Amino acid sequence: VQLQASGGGLVQAGGSLRLSCAASGGTFSSYNMGWFRQAPGKEREFVAGINWRSSRTSYADSVKGRFTISRDNAKNTVYLQMNSLKPEDTAVYYCAADNNWSVIATIPRNYDYWGQGTLVTVSS
Repeated sequence: VQLQASGGGLVQAGGSLRLSCAASGGTFSSYNMGWFRQAPGKEREFVAGINWRSSRTSYADSVKGRFTISRDNAKNTVYLQMNSLKPEDTAVYYCAADNNWSVIATIPRNYDYWGQGTLVTVSS
């Protein structure tokens, strides 16, 4: 499956952005989906995940209450709504697909497919 992330940009602290990740070439509804981010000089970290039928979600503590992950299987797209953005949210954001849908994985190596990343910059 191919993943294409979009929606990144420059926003002031306190602002909002919505990231999208469009999937093609596979059965999107059979994958759990995740969003990760990687800031300069840091390791890639889990941000949010959603299971294949949207019945379960998972969030990193640092984004709980501010970010919301959702998906539209009819459109083969997963979203990340980011509100109350902080400068520390600045990173390249990646979407990923996991064909093991029994659990929402939080470790990058558990994901099978990755998008190219979209840059989010939050200014103070």
